[in-house]
Amino acid sequence: MDLFDKLTILADSAKYDVACTSSGSDRRGARGRLGNTVGCGICHTFAADGRCVSLLKVLLSNACVYQCAYCVNRAGNDVPRATFTPRELCELTMQFYRRNYIEGLFLSSAVLRDPDYTCERMIETLRLLREEYGFHGYVHAKAIPGADPALTLRLGQLADRMSVNIELPSEQSLTRLAPQKTKASILRPMGLIRDRAEEARQELALYRHAPRFAPAGQSTQMIVGATGETDYKILTLTAALYRKFRLRRVFYSAYVPVADSPLLPAPAGFKPPLLREHRLYQADWLLRFYGFSAEELLDEAHPNFNPVLDPKCNWAVNHMELFPVEVNTAPREMLLRVPGIGVKSADRILIARRTGKLDFAALKKIGVVLKRAQYFLLCNGKMAEGLRISSDGVLRALVSERCQEMLPEAQPEQLSLFPERVTREDVLQCLTGQM
Repeated sequence: MDLFDKLTILADSAKYDVACTSSGSDRRGARGRLGNTVGCGICHTFAADGRCVSLLKVLLSNACVYQCAYCVNRAGNDVPRATFTPRELCELTMQFYRRNYIEGLFLSSAVLRDPDYTCERMIETLRLLREEYGFHGYVHAKAIPGADPALTLRLGQLADRMSVNIELPSEQSLTRLAPQKTKASILRPMGLIRDRAEEARQELALYRHAPRFAPAGQSTQMIVGATGETDYKILTLTAALYRKFRLRRVFYSAYVPVADSPLLPAPAGFKPPLLREHRLYQADWLLRFYGFSAEELLDEAHPNFNPVLDPKCNWAVNHMELFPVEVNTAPREMLLRVPGIGVKSADRILIARRTGKLDFAALKKIGVVLKRAQYFLLCNGKMAEGLRISSDGVLRALVSERCQEMLPEAQPEQLSLFPERVTREDVLQCLTGQM
């Protein structure tokens, strides 16, 4: 098999792995080296300076010995198989980099033979890339659960970011769909990466030239919709992962049918739960930047997200006793809980109100989305002209603004997140306060 055929197979096999993001690493270019990680990111994302950057996202091999029911590369699936040699993958990466196609590498792999052997092949690839080819750019490497800890540590010395996919939200689902994986085998390398990264940061504070270990941190991915866990279960697990393992990101991947298995949703008529994935990303943002906890957004009585309102609006409508808030005196923590006010807008409000009182016209210039925020704010003790506050009235106003775009007949199905879950009855129930 020639190199192009291998690339075709292994790049396609990697498309279901979404656990990648901008690097967060700042290793600068050096004389005699190629590339840098300053401002670089991952394939089809935006760097801090606004550039859209790209990454070669590929598997070392898709010849897996595991039989995970949800995975297209599982051992029993009849798909073309291919494996790069470390040298082939290095040559491919460097040729793409020199042609300005990519700015880095995202390297993952199926479990080829066993975890240790697979990890050794990945290490050899990155060693060649760093030491022989002099590549100084961004590398994201996927740790292999079950591999020897010494191999995982060596992989982290060569990569900028590492990730260990947790795959499914519960141990029961993992046992049922991926019997060769265990919760312990996945969490063990996550803890190892966390501890070694912290040691490396402390060493770097003492010794300028101390070796770095995964300076851009670690991330993980969960598949959504393949099993029956609720949004509440997924969100509480996410919060625990952030707290315990200090992850940079948790990624959510709407399940795409790749197998006809009695353990999975039937492929016929099944649509990936894109709206649910979208709501989880919105809630994840609230956990990381807005000071919310998982228990504030969902609970046992309401275990799934509102399909019509985003999590922040839904929380605000259910806590109208806290609103409206005075924009000229409210603390930052409360401003961040107002729908339509983001992190940047909240910081701009704090700066602007030092020099004078703010009104609704000033808030619009600052970047506040008044279409939503006007129902929850006071400016100089007054609400926006003509508004009266009530839970029912705010709910109706928020839903009516988006009602038409959420109905299945309002948009072409292929362009909308909503047809797979939201129906006219959902909207009507929300308008009448039954959701």
